[in-house]
Amino acid sequence: MTIPTTRTPRFDRGRWAQGGPETVRPGVHRIPLPLPEDGLRAVNVYALEGLTEGLVLIDGGWSIPESRKALEDALTELGHDLGEISHILVTHIHRDHYTQAVELRRLLGSRVYLGAGERRGLELLGELRTDQPAGSLQTLRRAGAPDLAERVAALDHGGFDAGVWEAPDRWLQAEELRFGDTRLTVVPTPGHTQGHVIYLDQARGLLFSGDHVLPHITPSIGFELGGPALPLGDYLDSLRLMTTLGDARLLPAHGPVGDSVHTRVAELLTHHDDRLAETLAALGGRTRTAYEVAGELGWTRRKVPFTDLSAFNQMLAVNETAAHLDVLAARGHVRCTRTEGVNWYEAATG
Repeated sequence: MTIPTTRTPRFDRGRWAQGGPETVRPGVHRIPLPLPEDGLRAVNVYALEGLTEGLVLIDGGWSIPESRKALEDALTELGHDLGEISHILVTHIHRDHYTQAVELRRLLGSRVYLGAGERRGLELLGELRTDQPAGSLQTLRRAGAPDLAERVAALDHGGFDAGVWEAPDRWLQAEELRFGDTRLTVVPTPGHTQGHVIYLDQARGLLFSGDHVLPHITPSIGFELGGPALPLGDYLDSLRLMTTLGDARLLPAHGPVGDSVHTRVAELLTHHDDRLAETLAALGGRTRTAYEVAGELGWTRRKVPFTDLSAFNQMLAVNETAAHLDVLAARGHVRCTRTEGVNWYEAATG
């Protein structure tokens, strides 16, 4: 579940997802690509031109015909074609970022790069061979919501296609990539997924943030297979890491380009501080599951009741609540005990 943390005019919120390229800097273009029946509307890929290697893309999009057509049309408008794409630098393994990169590699021979922390998640996809959000379903069961887990498992998640989950050409660590005179610093930012990375162009003052820093919403935390024990703790640490880097323009995967990464990171940190306090207050003096606590909280800017959410969004809400409760436990504000596979939380005393 993602919660807007700033109020943005409705026109601006929709306009960014409309087709066609936007030039951010000379040689750097934002291209929104459509998503199938997705509340996020679109995913931004960024085309870097003027390089000896050809075109470099940041993220690849979702492997659907509409997305490939939109990418091809945008490149044509910029005076290029698909065949010029030499490298695709992916921020994380989610299919709206990764699967079209694999398809374009198969079609064009482009090289695909991905953060090394995604290796285990990719291996698990090959082992489980399911389109269901298996990791989140496990979290639901630990959160005391087995019935909700069954309802989400029965949803149509789009079908599993093993062909779009191939390994990248290169696993990235914290390192610097060079494409002619362009240098991109790879910074691991675990939280949304364990292997999420951002790409920082220090010379031009641009940060390609993927889903790590978004202008209107907070990303779902630990939405993956085989994630770490404390994904929200990792995410907050990764946000703080952004404040140690020079400020830059925010080039997100969803939403319009922003003026300052540091400003948005400060808003996100404040939001999570507030949400931790709200979660602790909702727990109160009782011993409760994450599912029960989620039912006490409002969701989205409009504070929609939990019962009014769809099953999929209820899953995201419960998983987010569990992540906040686990951080509260790690900080000593809450105690957690597990009984028959279910986590029970109570406020710490003394």
